[in-house]
Amino acid sequence: MSVRTISVVMNGVTGRMGYRQHLVRSVLAINEQGGVTLSDGGRVVLRPILVGRSEAKLADLAARHDIADYTTDLDAALEQADVYFDAQVTQARVKSVLKAIEAGKHVYAEKPTAETVQEAVALAEAAKAKGIKNGVVQDKLFLPGLLKLKRLIDGGFFGRILSVRGEFGYWVFEGDWQSAQRPSWNYRAADGGGIILDMFPHWHYVLENLFGQVESVYAKAVTHIPTRVDEQGRTYEATADDAAYGIFELSGGIIAQINSSWAVRVNRDELVEFQVDGTHGSAVAGLRNCRVQSRATTPKPVWNPDLPVTARFRDDWQEVPDNADFDNGFKTQWELFVRHVVEDAPFPYDFASGARGVRLAELGLRSSAEGRRIAVEEL
Repeated sequence: MSVRTISVVMNGVTGRMGYRQHLVRSVLAINEQGGVTLSDGGRVVLRPILVGRSEAKLADLAARHDIADYTTDLDAALEQADVYFDAQVTQARVKSVLKAIEAGKHVYAEKPTAETVQEAVALAEAAKAKGIKNGVVQDKLFLPGLLKLKRLIDGGFFGRILSVRGEFGYWVFEGDWQSAQRPSWNYRAADGGGIILDMFPHWHYVLENLFGQVESVYAKAVTHIPTRVDEQGRTYEATADDAAYGIFELSGGIIAQINSSWAVRVNRDELVEFQVDGTHGSAVAGLRNCRVQSRATTPKPVWNPDLPVTARFRDDWQEVPDNADFDNGFKTQWELFVRHVVEDAPFPYDFASGARGVRLAELGLRSSAEGRRIAVEEL
């Protein structure tokens, strides 16, 4: 069968996510396996063209991974490209993506696609007008734990779903006595930081694809840690939210509650967990694992604060088997997007979907500022 090569401009790969998940674990991993397999048995390999602001950093990455092409000139890179990928900081994304769309390149981008819903919609409209394929990263849909959860939903395990409760987060060190695990711009509003803008687009596509349309949001954004220390050892004011507490009403009467925090210490099995309760059963899904309790095996606790609890409630849950080999979620979505570009395979995770995620973030911030529930209208 034939092997085809397409060129991919990768802008922002000197950052942690762009490098680790998109370059190493997706694009280079795809090439190591021989490319993306198409429906006719042919294969597509990817020629990465690294783009960024620091030529020295790009040269180091290129040498480390034997990549021939790198440049600080986006215009020159686009002239050689079939696809443009953007993993820059959110603030820089819109200008570069619009340039790629104008050049007629298919575009794949990290989320959020923009800082405002107006900009996100403009990207979706520009891509549609130009007739180019477009997609936004929605990696959590491809986590093993959520794939198992989707399998339970499709199999009717829950009966009527009543509620979803999500817990996400971990303690991000302030940067003084231990270095922070996240870059300092995440905590400055002027630089596009904030956990709502970062995480609500994630929660939107998880809720939308697994449970139903989001019809309203009530959120409280908080900056728990008011000062932090940046990469140069300088103390700065944290002006963006580092925690958010949200209630989302979904179609079908489902209520979702999701807490997101970079100021919480983990007392759960995984960094993110979703509990889904239904009339016929419940499940708790994390990054990799998923546990269930059916209606028939639900115990009958009795509230009695005068006696010590002897039951081990977690022992009453059962692990959902893998029943499949789960690949890296970022790599899986890259393969789907390549097939979308090359053979027009379905890809529902487009810029319009990304704009709906940005809209939820924008409404969440507005809800917090105004202290009220806000309906989510159609774009």
